[in-house]
Amino acid sequence: MKNLFPLSLNSYQLPFHWVTKGVAGLQIILVNVYFIRQVKDGQMHWFLVDAGLGRCALRIKKAAEFLFGTGTKPEAILLTHGHFDHIGGLASLAREWDVPVYAHPLEMPYLTGQSSYPPPDPSVGGGSLAALSSFYPKSPITLGAQLLPYPADGRIPGLDEWQVIPTPGHSPGHVSFFRESDRTLIAGDAIVTVKQASFRAVVKQQQKVHGPPAYFTCDWQAAQDSVATLARLEPEIAACGHGRPMRGAPLREQLTHLSHHFEELATPRHGRYVHHPAQANETGVVQVPPALPASKSTQIGVAGLAALAGFSLAWWGKKWVKDRSFK
Repeated sequence: MKNLFPLSLNSYQLPFHWVTKGVAGLQIILVNVYFIRQVKDGQMHWFLVDAGLGRCALRIKKAAEFLFGTGTKPEAILLTHGHFDHIGGLASLAREWDVPVYAHPLEMPYLTGQSSYPPPDPSVGGGSLAALSSFYPKSPITLGAQLLPYPADGRIPGLDEWQVIPTPGHSPGHVSFFRESDRTLIAGDAIVTVKQASFRAVVKQQQKVHGPPAYFTCDWQAAQDSVATLARLEPEIAACGHGRPMRGAPLREQLTHLSHHFEELATPRHGRYVHHPAQANETGVVQVPPALPASKSTQIGVAGLAALAGFSLAWWGKKWVKDRSFK
C-alpha cells in the first residue's frame, strides 16, 4: 500500500500519526484532526476533517504546509460534528482559505448561530473531564455562505472513494467517513479509542474502543444504533476524534463487543439524557430534559477538579508548544 505522505512523517517531532494511504492525523492536545489526500488525473487534492480546539488554526495551517507545501489550501473542510473541540480553528481557516465547509443538515443550526447544543451532562462519564463539562463552550458559531450540507447521496465532491455515514447520538447530526477500498473509518466521536472522560487516560493515551464521550452525548439510543452501524462496516482501520488509530482484528473485536454490549459498556446508569434524549431538528434544539440535581459534595469536587485540570492543561499546553511547536 503506497503512503501518500512523507515516510519520515514521525521523525520531525510533530504530533502527526500516519493512519493509512493518503490519511494523516494531527493531535492537538486532546483532539485529532485529519488530512485526506487524493490524487486524481495526476492532480493532488486534499481535505481537512474537523478543525480542533480554539486558537489552533495556525497550527493546522502550518501542518498542512508541512504536508502539502507553502500556500496550500484544501478543497473543503469536512466536519464530523460541531462541538467546540472540533471547530476551534474553523472560522479562521474558512475565512483565510475561502473553501466550502460541509456538515450534516442537523449540525448546521450550531454553525449558523441559530441554536446552542444541548447542555453537557457532567453527571456521566466518571472522570475529571466529564465533571468539568458544564464549563465547556456550547454556544453556536456563525459561518457564512461557505457552509454547505453534505450531498444527499453521501458522496463528497472531489472525494469519490469516501462515503458519509450518518452516526447521530453524540450530536444530532454527527457523521463518520468510510473508504470501502481499504475499509478505513474516520469516526469522529461516534466511537473513541481512549476513555475521553478521564484526564489521566487521555494524557496516557490508553488505547481501547469506547463509546462516544458521555458528557456531550444527547441521545443514547441513537448512539447505540450508530455504533452498530460502524461495527457492520468491519473496518480495518479506525481513526477517531480522540485517541490513536486502531487497526486489524483487535479493532473489529472490540468494536463488535461494544456494539453487542453497548448498554452495559457505554450507556450510563443514570444521566440527563439516558431515558429522555434531547429533541432537535434542522432549526436546532427543540427540547431537553431537565438537569439532574447535583449533590453538594459533587459541586465541591467539580470546583476542585476545575482548578486542578485547568492548571494541568495549562502546563501541558505550554509543554506541548515547547516540545512540538512547528518550526
